[in-house]
Amino acid sequence: MWLKPEEILLKNAFKLWVTEKDNEYFVLQRRRGYGEGGGGLTGLLVGTLDTVLDSTSKVAPYRILHHTPDSQVYWSIACGVTKDEIVQHWDWLQQNIMTTLCVFDSSEDITSFVQGKIRGLIAEEGKTSLVLEDDPEKFREALLRFEKWFELPPKEKLVTYYSCSYWKGKVPCQGWLYLSTNFLCFYSYLLGAEVKLVISWDEIWRLEKTSNVILTESIHVLAHGEDHYFSMLLHLSETFVIMEQLADYSIKRLFDKEAFQREPALSDPLQITKRGLEAHAKSAQFRTFFRLPREENLLEVHESFLWVPFSHFNTLGKICLSENYLCFASQDGSQCHVIIPMREVVSVEKPDSSSRALTVCVRGKRALRFSEVRDYQRLANTIRSRCGISASPQHSTSAEAIRGECQSLINHFEDNPEDVTLMVGQKDNSKAVSTEALMTVFHPQDVENLDPKMLKEKMKEQSWNIHFSEYGRGTSMFFTRKTRDLIVRGVPEALRGELWMLFSGAVNDMATHPGYYTELVEQSLGTSTLATDEIERDLHRSLPEHPAFQSDTGISALRRVLTAYAYRNPKIGYCQAMNILTSVLLLYAKEEEAFWLLVAVCERMLPDYFNRRIIGALVDQAVFEDLIRENLPQLVEHMTDLSFFSSVSLSWFLTLFISVLPIESAVNVVDCFFYDGIKAILQLGLAVLDYNMEALISCHDDAEAVTILNKFFDSVTNKDSPLPPTVQQASVGNNDKASHLNVDISELIREAYEKYGNLRAEEVESSRKRNKLYVIQTLEDTTKQNVIRVVSQEVRLSASHLDELYNLFKRQHFLSCYWTMQSPALLHHDPSLAYLEQYQLGFQQFTVLFSLLEPWAFCTTKSTLSLWVFRLIDENQDGLVNFKEFCCALDTLYSGSFTNKLKFLFKLHLPPAFDLPEDGVIRKSPERGRGKVDLQAYLKQWQNEILKKEETIKDLPRINQTQFIQFSKTLYNIFHGDPEEEALYRAVAHVTSLLLRMEEVGRRLQEPSSPPESAKPTGASAAEESSTEEASSSTPESSDTPSSHNSQDAGPDLAEVEWSFSFEQVLASLLNEPAIVSFFERPVDIQAKLGQAKVAQLKLKSNK
Repeated sequence: MWLKPEEILLKNAFKLWVTEKDNEYFVLQRRRGYGEGGGGLTGLLVGTLDTVLDSTSKVAPYRILHHTPDSQVYWSIACGVTKDEIVQHWDWLQQNIMTTLCVFDSSEDITSFVQGKIRGLIAEEGKTSLVLEDDPEKFREALLRFEKWFELPPKEKLVTYYSCSYWKGKVPCQGWLYLSTNFLCFYSYLLGAEVKLVISWDEIWRLEKTSNVILTESIHVLAHGEDHYFSMLLHLSETFVIMEQLADYSIKRLFDKEAFQREPALSDPLQITKRGLEAHAKSAQFRTFFRLPREENLLEVHESFLWVPFSHFNTLGKICLSENYLCFASQDGSQCHVIIPMREVVSVEKPDSSSRALTVCVRGKRALRFSEVRDYQRLANTIRSRCGISASPQHSTSAEAIRGECQSLINHFEDNPEDVTLMVGQKDNSKAVSTEALMTVFHPQDVENLDPKMLKEKMKEQSWNIHFSEYGRGTSMFFTRKTRDLIVRGVPEALRGELWMLFSGAVNDMATHPGYYTELVEQSLGTSTLATDEIERDLHRSLPEHPAFQSDTGISALRRVLTAYAYRNPKIGYCQAMNILTSVLLLYAKEEEAFWLLVAVCERMLPDYFNRRIIGALVDQAVFEDLIRENLPQLVEHMTDLSFFSSVSLSWFLTLFISVLPIESAVNVVDCFFYDGIKAILQLGLAVLDYNMEALISCHDDAEAVTILNKFFDSVTNKDSPLPPTVQQASVGNNDKASHLNVDISELIREAYEKYGNLRAEEVESSRKRNKLYVIQTLEDTTKQNVIRVVSQEVRLSASHLDELYNLFKRQHFLSCYWTMQSPALLHHDPSLAYLEQYQLGFQQFTVLFSLLEPWAFCTTKSTLSLWVFRLIDENQDGLVNFKEFCCALDTLYSGSFTNKLKFLFKLHLPPAFDLPEDGVIRKSPERGRGKVDLQAYLKQWQNEILKKEETIKDLPRINQTQFIQFSKTLYNIFHGDPEEEALYRAVAHVTSLLLRMEEVGRRLQEPSSPPESAKPTGASAAEESSTEEASSSTPESSDTPSSHNSQDAGPDLAEVEWSFSFEQVLASLLNEPAIVSFFERPVDIQAKLGQAKVAQLKLKSNK
């Protein structure tokens, strides 16, 4: 490998290198301790030194140096893993460089020429693969070590590497941590002790930063029940973030494809880089903070000051620019941020060419002034280009006019901040579906009603109107601490829908997709799927006590929204709890707005909540448990098993407390959720447990604790709610008010913010990532246990063997997915399917794994026999084999009786296994997980499995000429390489000849006039001839083809004279051969087979 030329002052420092070849300008050297005369103490010391110092010499112990006769400075220009490789480089230098160097006069020119040539070769090599790396030269050397040490398939993409210590027991091993797309690898070599660790990301249960007495700070990895600790990292936080991102990437790609398909930036596992991961993480954080659509990516970040008119000062922060949005977030603790859609920008001007300032004018006569922007000119041009605004000379007149108008607006705002007028960014895009919010239809506000609750409602509205006049209204409103304070006190009924749209970001989705919802409603009208059936079933269970959903108006709107969303996102379709949430959204938002709010909740704010496995909700429950341990230690001491709170709180997270609180109280919780996200739900959950701390500590069992919490929720009221009693939910516990005093929801929310408001969104996201690994691995482990329980009833393999087999089977499934997104196994993986169907192997993956595990050497990866085995055990003929089918086949070959093993081989040569198309193409399996599930087909399949009787040997059809000849060849293949090979070959030849003669005798006895000896059936003679030839040959490799030329030579006689054998005849004949019987009854060391397969599985290149 050519290296970037680096200066070496001592060509043989400490005598670590031995010169093998040299000439006037180049020296070829070998590292001492390697090659001839290597080993011993010198080899140990040199190897240790190379590993600790991250020297390429550890894996490339040969090098070429360049020098000039009048200089003591040497330059390393090439290294090699083997002597052949370095000699090739040496020869190239002799042929292409040496003849040119004589024309140069000075040593400097010679060295410059050589260095330029070497750099050109390196640039040509790395033109495609390493262009995105930060330091391509160093990365090439690290990649060489990575490939040499871990022997992973060449497609595996190294992302980055770090020096660190790995704690093996209580002893640290200094070495190097390599992070690739699919694996975490570590290598250390100290004084002859080599430590090599390879863990795939999909096997990790825990990944967290820890500290203890010995290790001040380290990274803890839990995989396969073993703890691994990595410390002494120079950039521990950076390393941890990259590891976290790679683990999350692997989990999404392999287990949680619904989430992964929403991230096209990471779609190709062969193109993942450290820089790409960092950019993706920053974009995700940017979208989450500003509640932007998932298509937005963070493009530029600029530090600047923003003039805040309501506070009369400049606030320091960062301008964040994406494709369609200009955002600003303060960094001085004022918690101020603003979002400006590019569609609202009218112009971008520079008030004074001497100052580094920008003025962005938006619709509604509003202007924002950014100052001290370092690269203000480029930022202005970028915003103009994205908004389609021209700054060319022909528009100078209009530009001057706009500039003057903006400057006068700014001056006016600075002098009279109370007179700022701002736009209201609400448009009515719902033409086809023109319903109003259901609350305005079923509970119109009475303007003349002056009862205390209505007066308080009017005061709230006035407070918000004052806020709007100061901070703006609509899409470009300033979000500040005061905004949150108003949210906590409660949102007025009339403004709830508008503010939900604004805080969730749904207002931007709706503005950029005009007419989209109407089209969805028309397209989904009349469709019939499993989702629509479930929607119809749940329509009348959604807030049934509310008048809006006791009429066709509310029910029809709910049906349209849920059906349209199921049509938009068939991966989610419809899940329970979506109906309850959508019902509340429809009360306060128009129908189209409710749809976009549902989109924001399901796809951004509560990711992975609404799918078959509700992974998102389970993850947030785990986050909630961590917060309980941290904030409520008294409760933890009393209730050591916190899983109780997980089961109780599931409905809190799925329905945002709507299912447990009266509707008039629950909407206040939804207000906070749309502003603060899941953080608001976590805070409220902690406040609820804190409020009931004493009662929960004194309870004796879970049932009593559930009763306490239910009574508490029934006692929660909203004293400020203007809704009439007909709309409010009746509390279940009204008859027992003595045990619980009423609790006002506003007081409860305020207490949650006061006690637990310091919870940061970044901490929640980090905890989510950490717990997602554990939650998904727990679900996967449950799946494994269920599969093993089912399969163990069908096979004789032990539970431990089944466990290891399942891990190998699942790994083989993933090996087909690691380096491509088009693997059939990955495309058909659906976690919502039955346990046995979740992981299946296509033919190529099956062949690789079966060749590692089968007890005899008859199923090589290129053998047609593997195709026959695959077709035999693929009972439903969908082109995929599940774990149960795979285990039943192995169990027969490992532990079956002689009769069962022979029956398996016999069936390999019968249809449908043997009778295949010539090209061997397997039919594609039907697409899964889409459309309506045929429940009748499932029931029929289960019934057939229950009624299926044991197959007897008499049920097997007879085997014909071609099949019998191939059956004989299969036996020869199985026996090849066995110590008793010759005896087994003779036994097969004897049995074959005997069966053919028996068939001939039987045919003669049946025919009244037997033909003369010379007219012996050609087919029979051909088969006997074939068997004799096979017996005399000890190399059956030529017998892979299903048909023999001898059988083809039989000509038209085959059509006239057909002969066949039954399984009973074959079995009886083979039972008379002790060599064959002892071969098949020889016990198989299953544990050794599994161990060998585990080691070899990764080293075999997975066929796609």
